[in-house]
Amino acid sequence: MPEVYDVLVLGAGNAGMGAAGVARAAGRNVAIVEGRDVGGTCPLRGCVPKKVLVAAAQALHQISLAPVHHIAVGGAKLDWGKLIARERSFVDGVSASFERSLADRGIALYRGRARFVDRGRVAVDGKILAADKIVVATGSKPRPLAIPGSDHLITSEDILEMTALPESLIFIGGGVIALEFSHVFARAGCKVTILEGTERLLPAMDAEAVEALQAESERIGIAVHTGVAVEKITAEGNRFTVEAKIAGAPRSFAAERVANGAGRIADLAELDPEAGGIAHDGLKISVDRHLRSTSNPAVYVAGDALWSSPQLSPVATYEGRLVGENIVGGDKLEPEYESIPSNVYAVPALASVGMTEAAAKAAGRNFTARKSDMRGWRSARTYAETVAFSKVLVENGSGRILGAHMVGHGAEEVIHLFAFAIKHGVTAKSLADTVYAYPTFSSDLKFML
Repeated sequence: MPEVYDVLVLGAGNAGMGAAGVARAAGRNVAIVEGRDVGGTCPLRGCVPKKVLVAAAQALHQISLAPVHHIAVGGAKLDWGKLIARERSFVDGVSASFERSLADRGIALYRGRARFVDRGRVAVDGKILAADKIVVATGSKPRPLAIPGSDHLITSEDILEMTALPESLIFIGGGVIALEFSHVFARAGCKVTILEGTERLLPAMDAEAVEALQAESERIGIAVHTGVAVEKITAEGNRFTVEAKIAGAPRSFAAERVANGAGRIADLAELDPEAGGIAHDGLKISVDRHLRSTSNPAVYVAGDALWSSPQLSPVATYEGRLVGENIVGGDKLEPEYESIPSNVYAVPALASVGMTEAAAKAAGRNFTARKSDMRGWRSARTYAETVAFSKVLVENGSGRILGAHMVGHGAEEVIHLFAFAIKHGVTAKSLADTVYAYPTFSSDLKFML
């Protein structure tokens, strides 16, 4: 006989915990299934430990600017092994803490990979679990690359446990993960090369903001190649060679390590959605506007297991809670992503919210793009900023903010003012008329606008 629950959540990451928490608080009998450590990618294998490395890179960047402030310093030397030990300390005990939280709230936890056996039941480690509602929140995994020799690739998870700093490193793919880690490694003294298949880095983000970030990346020694067709990876001793073509011409790149920088995809492995009557195309599950399966209304999808939303931990939590509310109160809520900001934690960061200029043009919006190279502004000169770029899209007539994109100038924090404006309809004039503490990067909003 199956063990029966009101709500069964597959995955104990941000999305799964969000959905389970809402359902349990409403009195539902809830269980979670997890095949790895409880907590998911962000706190254990993603944004939290990665940010520890980014913080070190930021410190190295500030040290490099010391001469501008007439501070004499010796050459900074990073102890990579000890940095990784510090980073791992942020992970230690986290999974156990999440497990206690589940137990304290009366949420059952099952270990193993879930597999659908029919529309309302899954098999887990020899047990059959049944539920009125099932939430697929299985997260994501590194995008596999169909390249001969791809078994030589390391992933972002490997990097977070790599105790020795390589002399050189190649990223195949120029996505967010590749850019963030590239800035860490380059500032630590590693020779970094990025090989991107498309014609530019980060194609989903604003082109001019990415151009500014790429220029800064190249300034610190990162070699960036776009339009690259990688053909194979070979190993010889302790080094690897990547054979590729750029504009039809053969090229060869060698390094001590080669990493997969092509991003992540939904982890649907072993789920057997066909058995659950769940429509999908092999990479993504088809969902309606309430994040419910289009073919099985008892199944919902949230977090990185979705294909249609940004792979960000706050988005996963947001979607998980929204799914929980729809399960508890009926399918009334629809996700809204326009006002959710995202950051690329290079050094300095690229931050974005709302529409890109290309997207606004494609949508036929009537707007003005207000662009600024802020490096000559007093605020940027005070901190010797090496890049300081902003672009704000303001709708003509209404004065509403359609999008904002920044590199440097406190971008990862200032972007939230633009996100708030988009969310609540605050106009560009209202933002500019607000009195800010001075001198701060936020007080420059009036000039960006």
